[in-house]
Amino acid sequence: MMGSQLCLRQGWLLPVVERMAAKAMAEGKEGRFMAKYYCVLFDADNTLLNFDAAESKALAETLVNYGIEPDAETVQTYRTINEELWRQLEKGQIKREKLMAERFTRFLKAIDAAGDGVEMNRFYLEQLSTHPDLMGPDVLDVLRELSEVATLAVVTNGFQKVQTRRLAESGVLNFMEDVFVSEKMDSEKPNRRIFDAALRALGVENREHVLMVGDGLSSDIQGGVNAGLDTCWYNPRHAENPGKVVPTYEIADLKELYPLVMEQEELANVGLKNRRHQC
Repeated sequence: MMGSQLCLRQGWLLPVVERMAAKAMAEGKEGRFMAKYYCVLFDADNTLLNFDAAESKALAETLVNYGIEPDAETVQTYRTINEELWRQLEKGQIKREKLMAERFTRFLKAIDAAGDGVEMNRFYLEQLSTHPDLMGPDVLDVLRELSEVATLAVVTNGFQKVQTRRLAESGVLNFMEDVFVSEKMDSEKPNRRIFDAALRALGVENREHVLMVGDGLSSDIQGGVNAGLDTCWYNPRHAENPGKVVPTYEIADLKELYPLVMEQEELANVGLKNRRHQC
């Protein structure tokens, strides 16, 4: 089935298929394109799992447990502190242990409340691990289709117990070859070390056939670039890219990965099994 026929049946693929077909024609391939990526590395939070929803629920549960009203101003105070500490961690300016010890300690000080910030952090992480919210109803279907033709894995910044539980209970883990969490790997994105270790564990040598997919320009996309990988910025809210980090691709729907991972004939067979192509 050629691109125009496919697009009539699956209109949401039209922009991506047209771009790739045009590129193939420019390269003298008569409008046909071959699947380039046999291994796809996914970020977890706000790419596959809805971290914003999980954080909101876990934070509210934590604040209520410690007798603090989870109003909008209080929640924003925590998020501002937490996001700044995570930025410092990604830049290598602080250690993971400092983030865990400091974020709720600073938060309690900021709202002039008494309490043990370290204990509060432990409670919060336990609550967070119980919220395996997906980014959307189609996430597992997309992973199921992609796993038929490629090796999938997760590379995520976070805490081992929290991330593995959320990935397992959400169903995401069923389609993954492996999961690489920064706490266990002792390296955070965008440091290339976590990608190097993941690719070694997966037995992948040719990085030209690896695609990193994530919503974070500074962590996922910059990390992929640092590791010599092509990257795909998942941008469902159509946020503006300030231009400091340039992804290879940009998508608003995970289904837009299909033309990057599936060969043209495979796109017509979405829903069928045992279609994995060989490296």
